[in-house]
Amino acid sequence: MTVRPDPYNNPFFGGYITADINWRITSCNRTAAKILQHSEHFLIGKDCREIFCANDSFHVLCTHLKAIAGKYCSTSVQHTLPTLTTSDTNIPITVQLVTLPAADGSILGTLISFSELTTPLAANRLALNSIAEGVFTVDHNCKITSFNVAAEKITGWQEAEVLGRPCRDIFRTPICKTDCAMAQSIKDGTQVIKRSLYITTRQGKAIPVQICAAPLVDLDNNVIGGVETFRDITDSLQNDIVLNAVADGVFTVNEKGEITSFNRAAEKITGWKEKEVLGKSCAEVLLSSTNTTSCTLAACMRERTAIIDREIFIIGKDGYSIPVSVSAAPFLDPNGNVLGGVESFRDNTNRLQTQLILDSVADGVFTVDRNWRITSFNLAAERITGWSREKAVGQFCSDVFHSSICGKNCAIAESLYTGKPVASRTITIQDLRDNCTSVSISAAPLLDLEGNVVGGVETFRDLSVEISLRQQLMKNFTFDAIISKSPSMQRLFQILPDISRSESNVLILGESGTGKELIARAIFNASARNDKPFVIVNCGALPETLLESELFGYKAGAFTDAKKDRQGRFAAAEGGTLFLDEIGDIPQSVQVKLLRVLQHKVYEPLGSNTPLTANVRILAATNRELSQLVQEGQFRDDLFYRLNVVNILLPPLRERIEDIPLLITHFVEKFRAEKQKDIVGVSDEVMNILMHHNYPGNIRELENIIEYGFILCPGGYIQLAHLPESVAERQLPTGQTVTGVEGMPLAELEKQAILISLERNDWKRMKTCRELGISKDTLRRKLHSYGFDDDGLKQNV
Repeated sequence: MTVRPDPYNNPFFGGYITADINWRITSCNRTAAKILQHSEHFLIGKDCREIFCANDSFHVLCTHLKAIAGKYCSTSVQHTLPTLTTSDTNIPITVQLVTLPAADGSILGTLISFSELTTPLAANRLALNSIAEGVFTVDHNCKITSFNVAAEKITGWQEAEVLGRPCRDIFRTPICKTDCAMAQSIKDGTQVIKRSLYITTRQGKAIPVQICAAPLVDLDNNVIGGVETFRDITDSLQNDIVLNAVADGVFTVNEKGEITSFNRAAEKITGWKEKEVLGKSCAEVLLSSTNTTSCTLAACMRERTAIIDREIFIIGKDGYSIPVSVSAAPFLDPNGNVLGGVESFRDNTNRLQTQLILDSVADGVFTVDRNWRITSFNLAAERITGWSREKAVGQFCSDVFHSSICGKNCAIAESLYTGKPVASRTITIQDLRDNCTSVSISAAPLLDLEGNVVGGVETFRDLSVEISLRQQLMKNFTFDAIISKSPSMQRLFQILPDISRSESNVLILGESGTGKELIARAIFNASARNDKPFVIVNCGALPETLLESELFGYKAGAFTDAKKDRQGRFAAAEGGTLFLDEIGDIPQSVQVKLLRVLQHKVYEPLGSNTPLTANVRILAATNRELSQLVQEGQFRDDLFYRLNVVNILLPPLRERIEDIPLLITHFVEKFRAEKQKDIVGVSDEVMNILMHHNYPGNIRELENIIEYGFILCPGGYIQLAHLPESVAERQLPTGQTVTGVEGMPLAELEKQAILISLERNDWKRMKTCRELGISKDTLRRKLHSYGFDDDGLKQNV
């Protein structure tokens, strides 16, 4: 253990004084007071320059004080004064002036020591031990002559162990042999300021330090050695390492707004190097502006508040704008004074590009986390829903969309739970103004790099335009409420306006469920009588005794319980149209009276002899073969010819299968509105089943099948399990088995395939052509080659 000399009891211990940055003496010992020939009490607080200048022996020191003033780092100057008288002894005195740095490198003051030339410099260690930086001195041979307490603490060496040893043996730095700062300072007589390097401690640990070196000179300006200060910069270096490891750009400024640090990410984002920006204002570097008030960090320091994630653009070194998200905060001391500030910024180029791509997509796109909260919302989503991105992000998706499937049928929930995408599901949502909008959605899970579900993404397309276009296209396939694109129905649509404008009677024929009443209504709606009554009478639903009175009315007393007059359907339809449904079931007794109305436009109510005029147009319909009933004598031929002025024959649905998809779409939309269910259509499997169904009940049967599906289907598409058993259990036609094909020529196989298809389709040519994928002319040519004619196909088979 090294024993420190006592400055009061050791007569050989040198004198010293310390002065602050203004050269005022802050402390001195008795030896120094004797040398300066003043009392200690007198010297405290005095300007040391006044003391030196007032004494001819010390006058020369004033020049050296001026020389070291303003130096940034430890500086040492040594001078030998003429022989002075001290302690009744005439001895030469060596004066050494050393500036005292603080931990941050600023100068606290100066140490001025007085010693005999024979007294080692290490004897003046008392004041140096209070310095936070390590300090050591060397002679001309770079052998250590003093080593302060801070140097001992940093290196692990004791002063007694290093005195007289070369400094390179103690510090073992990489520059000791090639670029020693101390050797360079002694050799060139110049200072080395703030050089960073690694030294090796006694324990063999490398630590980063920042050094300053300067030569020691005597009063004759001769270099007699050197002094070096060094500071452990482990903490600051660790901070630099941490900052350089951060992906965000980070820089700091002092109270003047001048950049004091600039991390590696900041260099990468901006293109500027740290050495190029240090000392410049952030506005000058990042905004190419000399107006410091435009800088975000400057605003934070001015307002003493923090800013978090503000979206701005900065300008890189190459002059291009860079989108960044910045956060900034001021450095404040305990009194609230601004010491500087720090700003971090993240390059948003990729995110902005992604957002621009999403915003350029016509479909709405949004993402949610596992808690169903919206995390992103593109421009199209804003337009469709009316919600702004700022308001939507963070909300539950159900609170934004209010869709018809929110809950157990949620598409995005299904994709999250199953891990599989959901595609093309049509639903309705409510916008911000509570308007319902039809959209087509697709959803998929969002997975991290390990395949874990972290959220979901959903796209949705506004179907308003598509629905409008579909409605426009459907106009080509509709007449009033009738939908069809089959050639036979299209021909009917062309003549219906002319039929409607005429006053002639119309007979509508067709199987049950083919839409005879819809045709009648369409004729009425397009006629000149559409503002008058349209009265329907189901002739097959009324018994003979009631049918006459129902059609023509009766007078009071005409029969039992006829207590007052009652008008009939002809009177109710006066000026309008009377639709007689199931006209084939009307009894012959009523046929006679009906014939008279059609011939003479007059009728007599039951129990009356007074004829009444009937200004009524007659539309009749039946599913029976009237011509056959006439032949059998069940229907009057004269009435048949009166009704059959205009004859409309409606084909059954099995002969217009091209209408099935149109009708399915129509019924789905109808029942979706009625039942408020989010069902968008039928599956492909169901469509195949329905396309091959025979439909004995025609369109009415198809409507009932779809309504049944709406009852069982919870949402989405009607599946096979949602169909009536009678329909679902029916197998798709797979063709008949052709036996004995071994060695059969290809032409014979083709003939058998055609004949089987004809049998399966009841010899309907168009259905057979569609099934075989051939034209009607090709089928006719093939049949002729097989020996069939056009008029007797079945007989020839």
